Amino acid sequence: MPDASHAAPRHLDVAIVGGGLAGLYAIHRLRKMGLKVRAYEQGSGIGGTWFWNRYPGARCDVESLEYSYSFDEQLQQDWKWPERYGTQPEILRYINHVADRFDLRRDVQLNTRIRSAVFDDKANEWTLTTKDGETIKARYCIMAAGNLSTPRVPDFKGIHDFKGKWYHTGLWPHEGVDFTGLRVGVIGTGSSGVQMIPIIAQQAKQLTVFQRTANFSLPARNGPMTPDREGPHKAEYAQRRAAAMETPFAIGGHPKPTKKTLEVPPEERARIYEEKWKQGGSISYLYSFTDLLVSKEANDTASEFARDKIRSIVKDKRTAELLAPKDHPIGTKRLCLDTNYYETYNRPNVALVDVRSDPIKELTPKGLRLESGAEYEFDAICFATGFDAMTGALNEIDIRTSGGAVLRKHWEGGPLTYLGLMVAGFPNMFIVTGPGSPSVKTQMIASIEQHVDWIADAIDHLGKHQLDRIEPTPRAEHDWVAHVNAVADSTLYPLANSWYVGANIPGKPRVFMPYVGGFDRYKKRCDEIAATGYEGFTLSQHTGVTA
Repeated sequence: MPDASHAAPRHLDVAIVGGGLAGLYAIHRLRKMGLKVRAYEQGSGIGGTWFWNRYPGARCDVESLEYSYSFDEQLQQDWKWPERYGTQPEILRYINHVADRFDLRRDVQLNTRIRSAVFDDKANEWTLTTKDGETIKARYCIMAAGNLSTPRVPDFKGIHDFKGKWYHTGLWPHEGVDFTGLRVGVIGTGSSGVQMIPIIAQQAKQLTVFQRTANFSLPARNGPMTPDREGPHKAEYAQRRAAAMETPFAIGGHPKPTKKTLEVPPEERARIYEEKWKQGGSISYLYSFTDLLVSKEANDTASEFARDKIRSIVKDKRTAELLAPKDHPIGTKRLCLDTNYYETYNRPNVALVDVRSDPIKELTPKGLRLESGAEYEFDAICFATGFDAMTGALNEIDIRTSGGAVLRKHWEGGPLTYLGLMVAGFPNMFIVTGPGSPSVKTQMIASIEQHVDWIADAIDHLGKHQLDRIEPTPRAEHDWVAHVNAVADSTLYPLANSWYVGANIPGKPRVFMPYVGGFDRYKKRCDEIAATGYEGFTLSQHTGVTA
């Protein structure tokens, strides 16, 4: 095999890092502009998050008719989703269909990890270097590496001493795992834990769940896709997509609430919550009233309703209280959706261990040991411990400029961006759904399409005006980060110790990363900035002429 480090550099108009939903749409959108593009994906297949996360029960928590590309009407009409919420295999099948349908694979390079990206100020180009030494030069660089793509394997003492097998939800074996008849430990009860625990419980001889923090989970009410759900939706797809753009979460189909929580009598509130609970889905529940995410007193009513539901489902009172979250308002951490999660704890082969009061000390050859000395023996351990969210993927790449700017240093105190799209001091480097954008607080594919379209329009604008460089001003970046934090501080979100602030990563700066002002407000601001000649950005021709 030839040594990539000695091959001639590949020259592109746009280099894309990542071959998931964002990278693929970027290929499609930019290629239509006549640009030479290529995406670099470290996996052996396309799909990003849906390629890696193959754990039992992996499923999207946004309805499939919403969680799909909107850029092609015929694609929307042709694809048939078998269930209300898509499973990981079905979503990956959809992504592969899109790649084949629009001939995107020819511009994706698999099994390629980008090690470094350096901007040369004089040459006005990015040089990307792969782990194998291949060199790519491009005028523009798009980081489409994902928000939840850097798995966090906990650094438990003795992890390599364990004689059984251990797995992480984000690094799951592609051949799957059969837990039949095994003693299994699951560490973590976030979204992936909530999805996998009911499935593993049906196979395992004994399942022990180790929970540090209880999370609210709502019933998904999943089921087969019925004609009466699919037909009307597809008949009005364009209108529904447009309506979704005018909502905070980029998800349509849910009437906006009109009343504050405490304006409604208690019995009426209970009726509304019950109706939303039976309907299923997180947006529906959070749309019960206008002030659930800004008023603690209002939120307490929704939180207590959910806690009472948990108490009514879980038969053992002690287990029920452990599962009922009391340390954060509902909706301030990512709301989980489940199928029979709480019911699973009524099974005789399932036990819950509270590791907040008695933390895990270490893994042992036979299992694990708690601080109290209590020991558990397992054949397999599953880590549902999440990701280094929003910044992890970019911080794994050595991103710098010839002028001495280093992204890791720039972000030492927390991520700094303008609109979540660009970083001051790093010209021509765009980020798709980066920190400072609505991203994980929205229907992600809508945010991806909005970002990629904005980036494509910006590149087109530069070309039409004989310009070839764009970067945000430090002032614009500073003001945007201040705005993102001010908006967050006006809500209940900061009350939760969540991965939104990096709380699951030891030593990570505590900064609220997503923009929670709403997708609708954010999109409007992005459009205004573009329409006024890219306010807050410096546009130039690299010989020094500015516009």
